[in-house]
Amino acid sequence: MSENLFLTSSLPKEGRYTELHPQIEALTAPEADLTANLANTAAALRQAFGFFWVGFYVVKGDELVLGPFQGPIACTRIRRGRGVCGTSWAEARTVLVPDVEAFPGHIACSSDSKSEIVVPVLRNGQVVAVLDVDSDQLNDFDAADQHGLERLMELAASWF
Repeated sequence: MSENLFLTSSLPKEGRYTELHPQIEALTAPEADLTANLANTAAALRQAFGFFWVGFYVVKGDELVLGPFQGPIACTRIRRGRGVCGTSWAEARTVLVPDVEAFPGHIACSSDSKSEIVVPVLRNGQVVAVLDVDSDQLNDFDAADQHGLERLMELAASWF
């Protein structure tokens, strides 16, 4: 596959995730480098959906450490159980937050972030990373995002 995405802008969100998944799979399949695959996935998600911020935090010891991302500068390290990312890691589950101001302990890397979804990357039952996606709009994520992103993170698990 060439390094171009082919997306139908008129598709509803579910359709765009369905269209995007095999393209990310084709883009990452021949590449063995974790950083390259995470970077291209973050870029593809931002290009496909126009997310305010999208990126990965990788588990290193007792912290999540900032990995490849697209968007404004971000928090570099997050402790287990802190904020939305740390909660997703600690609980090994997707955390969907319609209004970040209402999430106890939210870590505000950017005051422009209004809603967020964090999806864990599970390898052999352990969280090895999380995908963090922020929007500058309230209540911007739903079940379609959760399903589409969880499916992509199942693919991402094979890169670790």
